[in-house]
Amino acid sequence: MDIASIVTAVDTALWGVPMIILLAGCHLFFTIRTRCIQRRIPQAIRLSVTKDPNAPGDISQFGALTTALSSTIGTGNIVGVGTAIMAGGPGAVLWMWLMGVFGIATKYAETFMAVKFRVRDHAGEMLGGAMYAWERGFKRADGSTPWWAKLGAGAFALFVVIATFGTGSATQANALVGVISSNIPNPPAWIGWAVGITVAFLVSLVIFGGIKWLSRFCEKVIPFMAVAYVVCCVIILFMNGAQVGEAVKLIVTSAFTPQAGFGGLAGAGMAKAIQYGCARGLYSNESGMGTAPIVASAASTSNPARQAMVSMTGTFWDTVVICLLTGLVIVSTLVGDPEAITAGGITAGAQLTSLAFSHVPVIGTPVLVIGMALFSFTTIIGWSYYGNRCVAYLFGKNAVRVYQVIYVFVAIVGGVGVSDVVWTISDIGNALMVIPNVVCLLLLSGMIARETNHYVWDGHIDEKDDTPIPQDARK
Repeated sequence: MDIASIVTAVDTALWGVPMIILLAGCHLFFTIRTRCIQRRIPQAIRLSVTKDPNAPGDISQFGALTTALSSTIGTGNIVGVGTAIMAGGPGAVLWMWLMGVFGIATKYAETFMAVKFRVRDHAGEMLGGAMYAWERGFKRADGSTPWWAKLGAGAFALFVVIATFGTGSATQANALVGVISSNIPNPPAWIGWAVGITVAFLVSLVIFGGIKWLSRFCEKVIPFMAVAYVVCCVIILFMNGAQVGEAVKLIVTSAFTPQAGFGGLAGAGMAKAIQYGCARGLYSNESGMGTAPIVASAASTSNPARQAMVSMTGTFWDTVVICLLTGLVIVSTLVGDPEAITAGGITAGAQLTSLAFSHVPVIGTPVLVIGMALFSFTTIIGWSYYGNRCVAYLFGKNAVRVYQVIYVFVAIVGGVGVSDVVWTISDIGNALMVIPNVVCLLLLSGMIARETNHYVWDGHIDEKDDTPIPQDARK
């Protein structure tokens, strides 16, 4: 058995029935415990563009949201959707979408938890995430932390660091090379090196500047690129208008029934649609992974519920809107051209997405390539922040610079070419992160539900939480 087969076997085991039950169950559980917080999406969108003056934090709520979106609105929305359809059939799109709808509640809960238990470092900057929730949420009366809580905190931080190299760095550069190569006739052999080195250089200019510089960059870039991508998707759907209805029907029916080969795709059963739809859905919006709350903890916010509501809009935009549009674009294109995959020799998700966008004359391919470049770039810098915080938690601030250098180097390696194995490894890293994060969430669910009732449903969303924010003992 070769390495690829072993990695695939591990991925299949981790993303089997138990993980799907854990993740989907968490989404449903918090939808109920928060009294369907998804109903507050319109209010949350308004809050995301409203300043919270005199609130403690390092960056604005909108800055925290766009920085988190920089890591979620990325290749998962473009190549990830294509990869899911290639492996799980059109039905995978519905499972991705459902994971997004119910995942909104989990994103709210994990952000609430992170902001609730955030701390300050010695420079006065905010630190937060599941590792601090484990550490502070279960303290005994004497101020000590149980060994099992320390284990949960350390495991989460370690899995985040490991996952950043795959999900945050290598796969992004790899996907970017794939899209560019798919749209250049006879791409040169050195294209991977060129893209990898260029990305690494540009990323270095940003990530060494700190969270404030990072958030300012994301505030300007993320809204622009997201709107441009959505507009292009809408244009393609308008052009594919006659096939959109059939595409929706195919997506829904394929999600619950075995699907015969279609448009050159291999046949896929319901189990595959669920597995790849849920895995790519998590990869896209990160609900349940606990990553976005790390940057949300730096936001200037009066109370945990306010930032939690802002953060949950990220899952709405990322999966409920953008991933759905991408899925409809790809499937409607295949409905209109059933033999496109076979005729084009399509073997990977990047090629499948490129095929769909090539149907838009003049602007289709440039928008995809430019969008992928920006998506990949911002995802890499967003995930670097997660890694920075977790490395500092595990090894101290002095280790951050070493981590950043390795992180940038991995982007070059990803550009050179690591095939679909990288996506599989990313799925594994994502699954490992979910476990300690979701367990902590469930253990603290009573507190989250109780305070959500007070802040959200009793109308105290602007109330200031005067609980002192402690200083982290680490240096």
